[in-house]
Amino acid sequence: MRVALWFLGLFGVAVVLALFVSSNTGTITVYWPPHRVDLSLNMVVLLLGLLFLLLHLALRALAALFALPGQAQSWRVRHHEQAMHATLLDAMSHFVAGRFLRARKSALEVLSREAAITRSSGGGSASVRLRVMARLLAAESSQALQDKEARDSHFQQALAQSESLGASGIREGLLLRAVRWSLRDRDAVAAQDWFAQLPQGVARRTLALRLRLKLARLTGQSGLALDTARLLVKHRAFSEDSGRGLVRALALENTQTARDTEQLQRLWRKLESAEQTMPEVACLAAVRWLQLGGEQGMALAWLQPVWERMVKSPDALSHGQKIALIQALETAFAGAVDAPWLARIEHAQMAQPGDAVLQYLAGVACLQLELWGKAQQLVSQALPRLRDPQLAARGWLVLADLAQRQGDTAQAAAAWQKAAQMALRQED
Repeated sequence: MRVALWFLGLFGVAVVLALFVSSNTGTITVYWPPHRVDLSLNMVVLLLGLLFLLLHLALRALAALFALPGQAQSWRVRHHEQAMHATLLDAMSHFVAGRFLRARKSALEVLSREAAITRSSGGGSASVRLRVMARLLAAESSQALQDKEARDSHFQQALAQSESLGASGIREGLLLRAVRWSLRDRDAVAAQDWFAQLPQGVARRTLALRLRLKLARLTGQSGLALDTARLLVKHRAFSEDSGRGLVRALALENTQTARDTEQLQRLWRKLESAEQTMPEVACLAAVRWLQLGGEQGMALAWLQPVWERMVKSPDALSHGQKIALIQALETAFAGAVDAPWLARIEHAQMAQPGDAVLQYLAGVACLQLELWGKAQQLVSQALPRLRDPQLAARGWLVLADLAQRQGDTAQAAAAWQKAAQMALRQED
């Protein structure tokens, strides 16, 4: 359609020119004494047009002639830039492939080429970023080669150049790299110094949170590590299972480091409800509470949600978690067994009569209530079906204690021997 319109326009112009030329009878007379020249108006218009075209072409030719040196300079600069970019790609390829010596050599070659281009053409804002990135690549290669002196030299130069206006945004990445290198060197002081220089917005990024988690674990700040892990889980930095495992491990570490009951209670209150109901966390917290001299009621209150979860759904807890819960309850019952918990245990044991672990716990509860006959019966029936060697060893110790109370020395010795055999099996 556009071509057709162009043709229509050209035809229209041709028609107008034909009508103008055919009907134009004007004449221009030029006097040049003693001569006289008569020219038609059409010829004069044509000659003027040709003269304008000739002057235009002459000026274009002169401009092109004078522009040749500049074009040659631009071509040389483009050629050097293409070679520099190719060298930078080579450096990145070598670094990714693990050829760190070649990567550092290529990065230094990029710097030399960029310096030559800057001397010839002055460079621009992009050249600053390119210098910083080349320095960072050389520093990364030196870090991989364990050449800390070269790494620090390249990094300091990159950090100094990143303060210019043309390198905005790169300084944050340099600081994050410095934190990572310090963590790899296990230099907590340097890592904290570099991390403190990060802007507030950068410190909330996922990469910065990962580094803060490593830093907190390196410095032994379990509380900070746990808070950071929660943020990472909320940002979906880990898979669901990995995040839950990390939070559980940090919560266990927090609980284990408690030195008195007040500190342990503060740590417990800081845990989220989902963390408090983790079987490993609740069991360790209860046992640690009792070891620090805490009240039995508080330990049982922490264990109750896990117990109810196990009773409600027997498959909700793994075998190891179930054993840990039973051992924690046995530790808590060392003083006495109150009526509500005795009722809970009897109800659970009657609901699952084939569960040897619950039957063993019921026997332990009867032992604390001095119901020795029933305790011996329940523990003896549970022992052949207990799969955990540690729990079986504790069961034999219970039978040995009961036999000792009844004055049966031979049976007590046999039970102690069985307990020792189970303990040795556990070590194997």
